[in-house]
Amino acid sequence: MKRFNGRLSVLAITISAALTSQNIMAAETDQQIKNDPTLERIEVTARKTAESLQHVPVAVTSVGAEQLAQNGISAMTEVQQFSPNTTLQASRGTNSTLTAFIRGVGQDDPLWGYEPGVGIYVDDVYIARPQGAVLDILDVERIEVLRGPQGSLYGKNTIGGAIKYVTKKMSGDVELDLKATFGNYGRQDYKVAGKIPVIDDKLYVGFALANLTRDGYGEFLQSDLPNQDLENYNKDVFAGRITVEFEPTDDLFFRFNYDKTTDDSNAKGGYRLLPSIVTDAPVPDSVYDSYTSMPTWNSVESEGFSLTAEYYINDTWSVKSVTSSRENYSKTNIDFDNTPERVFDVPAIYDDEQFSQEFQLNYDSDNLTFVSGLYYFDGESCGHFDAILENYGQSLSLPGLTREVTGCNNSESYAVYAQGSYNLTEKLSMTLGARYTTEEKTANVNNGLAFETVYPESGWIPGYVRGDVTFPEVLNDKEDWSRFTPRVGAEYQYSNDMMFFASYSQGFKSGTFNPRASGPEPAVDPEVVDSFEIGVKSEWNDNLRVNATAFYLDHKDRQFVTVLPTEDNSALSQRLGNIGKSTASGLELEIEYAAADNLNIFASIGLIDSSFKEVKSFDTDGSQIDISDSFTITNTPETTANLGVSYDIETSAGAFVVNGNYYYRSDYDLNVTDNLLTQDGYGLLNFGVNWYSNNGDWTAALHWKNITNEEYLVGNYAFLGAQNDDGSYAPGLGGDTTLIGYYGDPETISLTIGYSF
Repeated sequence: MKRFNGRLSVLAITISAALTSQNIMAAETDQQIKNDPTLERIEVTARKTAESLQHVPVAVTSVGAEQLAQNGISAMTEVQQFSPNTTLQASRGTNSTLTAFIRGVGQDDPLWGYEPGVGIYVDDVYIARPQGAVLDILDVERIEVLRGPQGSLYGKNTIGGAIKYVTKKMSGDVELDLKATFGNYGRQDYKVAGKIPVIDDKLYVGFALANLTRDGYGEFLQSDLPNQDLENYNKDVFAGRITVEFEPTDDLFFRFNYDKTTDDSNAKGGYRLLPSIVTDAPVPDSVYDSYTSMPTWNSVESEGFSLTAEYYINDTWSVKSVTSSRENYSKTNIDFDNTPERVFDVPAIYDDEQFSQEFQLNYDSDNLTFVSGLYYFDGESCGHFDAILENYGQSLSLPGLTREVTGCNNSESYAVYAQGSYNLTEKLSMTLGARYTTEEKTANVNNGLAFETVYPESGWIPGYVRGDVTFPEVLNDKEDWSRFTPRVGAEYQYSNDMMFFASYSQGFKSGTFNPRASGPEPAVDPEVVDSFEIGVKSEWNDNLRVNATAFYLDHKDRQFVTVLPTEDNSALSQRLGNIGKSTASGLELEIEYAAADNLNIFASIGLIDSSFKEVKSFDTDGSQIDISDSFTITNTPETTANLGVSYDIETSAGAFVVNGNYYYRSDYDLNVTDNLLTQDGYGLLNFGVNWYSNNGDWTAALHWKNITNEEYLVGNYAFLGAQNDDGSYAPGLGGDTTLIGYYGDPETISLTIGYSF
């Protein structure tokens, strides 16, 4: 099987291992350029209250707005470079579906009904589905990456961790920021953000708009459908946000947010790693080129609002309310086989809605700090896909064969939680937290077979009219669960600049029903992760920050699909069960060193050893067996490392910040079961130059990313039969040897010009 090698010099490995890590310059100051060699204070809200990073006994990385801009980070996925043992990547068939793993815990399949393992939050609002979750950087103050289960404060579906996207509160006078970015592949990004004080220091209106476009990294080499845009890996996104903030008194604060994103980027075509046995189309020369027999269009619409109210009762007590409603509607075309023939095509619709309400009661005094709350969530996650297998039976003369699956997996949950830290002595404190969640899920699945080519809607392809096609309901059920998830920890403040901590925490991922069920089957129970951590947070001589965490986690009741044997290999006959158990242990180290007034060095390293310990199955005699040897932890390199520098230069023409970093990921597997595709270790080398005018109005930045033009896999599809003696493979589902790869961004160069007044 072909592997793909990255390049990492021995010198880079040595430096990365020696310097290790980084919590990098996430602190924001009023100055654009830091002239003080001491480290800045970094503030985070990892425990739902503002605290210094160095006093939070949680493994958290915070990347601030200035650092995001100076590194040319335009999408949330790039933040993975700055957080050890973290994977944030655009998923397989689209540009905006997120694959998120932290410490080996996540979710590979983005189909409705499957729950994520890493929670995504925008201003304290949980984003339930991965569709549309690849957020572009717009009007952001910082992004926090919380590693490890966050079950007590953040609740379900944060068993790997949580990503927090935090926007900035408004203050001061009228502001308007304009930015334009131009780059190779025809990139043109235009952003405008501003604020208007309607009532000085009381009422503000803010807004942010972005139009982000880019030509494709590759193209669809063949399409028989008329009037198709043949760009592959292109970008066409419009995003907007409106914010109203009202602070009638010093003790009372309101914020209303509305945002909408429309992503009209094309569907993403994959690269065939094996020649097709059905068509004579050659394997493309570029990994960004593809073939398709489907429309190339794709559409993702996401919007929502939130209302936050905070009231400070007195110096110690405060209350907070967060109300939110969101919806997402996606229409996508995924050509699983990536050939000009309809071998295995999947047009799909995702339709999701959610409402959440959270009330907090918080207390903060010299010896006791706690956060408590009530949480309600109501989510509807529905979908529709047609698996078109026109080549079924190895004969293109058949009229077509379509397996259609539709349904919903809806969830309603309630939770009550509290977590507090108490100072037992001047140096020793203890943290206790717990959350009790009760959840009810209802699910229905329609699953049927039609001997014709069926699309979800009329007009899906030119001239197509959907007839009166109906399929039987095979599942209609409901189930409920309740779960108590505790956290206990101890912290020892050895000195003002050094804290040791140890903790045990638990999290769970919701139980669910099989969204592809072919008949009645019971729901699966929640997955549970137990995590143990010890760590240190330290600062030395005011210019060296070293934070380290060692962890062990036990992941039980993992939800996996067993493919049931059938005479008809188009049946997609599956049963979902709690059949797996895995463990992971590792180390995370982050370092920032202010080497001089104008020189910062930062580094990070994440090491992890993760594997399956048990996967239950049955042999042909019905006896239970363990098949864990055929399962692998995906999207989880044993080593992630980042080494970078930032150098400030003051001149009469303005101030410059020159920065660069080298990010390394060791090899990782792409398939959970019978892995056929491994991405070998690779490194990304990035460089940037930022300029600030003397009066602070003008900025310019030049960014060169993936300088060595590494090719690296971020997703795949594998549908192959048994391997033959000569190393070839028998055809799999769809009648072809389908092994498809999706790749990260190639070498890119961009110039950003900004003006503020």
